[in-house]
Amino acid sequence: MAIGDRVRVTGTDDVHYVDVGLHGIPRHGAAYIIDGTEPSIIETGTGRHRDAVFDALDALGIDREDVRHVLVTHVHLDHAGGAGYFVDGCPNATVYTHEIGAPHLVDPARLIAGTKDAVGDHWEFYAEPKPIPDDRIEALVDGDEIDLGDRTVEVIHAPGHAPHQTVFFEPDDGLLFTGDAAGVYVPEKGVINETSPPPQFDIEGCLDDVRTIEDLAPETLCFTHFGDVPYDPDLLEAYKRTLVEWVEAVRQKRAELGDDEAVIEHFETHSEMVEVWGERKARAEASLNVRGVLTSLDT
Repeated sequence: MAIGDRVRVTGTDDVHYVDVGLHGIPRHGAAYIIDGTEPSIIETGTGRHRDAVFDALDALGIDREDVRHVLVTHVHLDHAGGAGYFVDGCPNATVYTHEIGAPHLVDPARLIAGTKDAVGDHWEFYAEPKPIPDDRIEALVDGDEIDLGDRTVEVIHAPGHAPHQTVFFEPDDGLLFTGDAAGVYVPEKGVINETSPPPQFDIEGCLDDVRTIEDLAPETLCFTHFGDVPYDPDLLEAYKRTLVEWVEAVRQKRAELGDDEAVIEHFETHSEMVEVWGERKARAEASLNVRGVLTSLDT
């Protein structure tokens, strides 16, 4: 699969995802399109490859004026950075996100500053977010339901990764749009990697979020990172172990080295993702995740 490609979610007739080329890497970032009576977009990528999503709408015969809903699991810019562009391009669409994150899409200044600080020179892979008018955003809370015309999506707060994160559950097809609550699925390896960015990573909250997904027992996990995967309890059980072991590995390495920069350098150097993502992205991802754990250990 290449950047810009569109794939139908297995077991559905009208749900597709588009590879949005997150960080210039294929099979790492997705936006989902529901081609229903009220067409919807779930997750938007950074906005850098927004034309791939617009092209997919055109290929599916969806007029941009007919797009009614843009759902983002949380406001980290790899998930919500393109939302403002879809508001501009789809004049009848409303953006839905958790009430904690909604103000940051209206005024993204702090979001931009925090992202630049977190990703460093990888900012080149982001589009400058466009502010979204307040009257084009619907602020969500846990337990809300979003009416998409021919189906309903349930909103479930999942704050372990970030306090403004939700997951979206579509019970008719059994689809669970995971955001980052179920980690980063790596199709090339068939495993879920940890995601633990600063400053709000919470290991216990993340484990609770995975248990919430297990309780829902969906038919399909729709990962933003990356793609649709049949629900498998063993896969999520393995991810919970990965989270615990990851935090413990960082804790032990800090105790051994006594210097946080040396800890970061160690995990950058020993990343197992170089063969999949390339050295630049693999090192950046390791750095981000280690810094998140280190920050959480100090709180």
